[in-house]
Amino acid sequence: SGLLSRLETSAPTVRTLSSSKSFSQNIPSCLWKLGRLNHVAIAVPDLEKAQSLYKDVLGAQVSEAVALPEHGVYTVFVELGNTKLELLHPLGEKSPIASFLQKNKTGGMHHICIEVDDIKAAMTGLKEKKIRILSEEPKIGAHGKPVIFLHPKDCHGVLVELEQA
Repeated sequence: SGLLSRLETSAPTVRTLSSSKSFSQNIPSCLWKLGRLNHVAIAVPDLEKAQSLYKDVLGAQVSEAVALPEHGVYTVFVELGNTKLELLHPLGEKSPIASFLQKNKTGGMHHICIEVDDIKAAMTGLKEKKIRILSEEPKIGAHGKPVIFLHPKDCHGVLVELEQA
């Protein structure tokens, strides 16, 4: 009985989290909701080579290139099971992708795109939280839906695109 009583008195105390507060109570309520990851955009210096990699080498379904003059890019979408990759190539001298590729000669991740259920409400809420939006109004993106971009310095170094779902 001496060993058993020593074990009972030296057993560590186990602490449990109080279940009275749920984790979701710590999340501020918004008038808009963040949705799924729509795509990851990759800037590429050679669009044909990049298309070939994903189509011919990796076997993905790859779209034709589409020019988006308002954004200064050519886009190609690579279909994946749960999301897409967007290959971006410069269109015109003022393309933001051209300046990106000057700094990153071999290309690289440019931005992520996340869907939102209400882009106008998202803009209002983000402005209230001092997140800079790179345009005054949404533009029509590659999927024909309104999009905005959030300043990377306000998003931990990541350029974030929000797209109306």
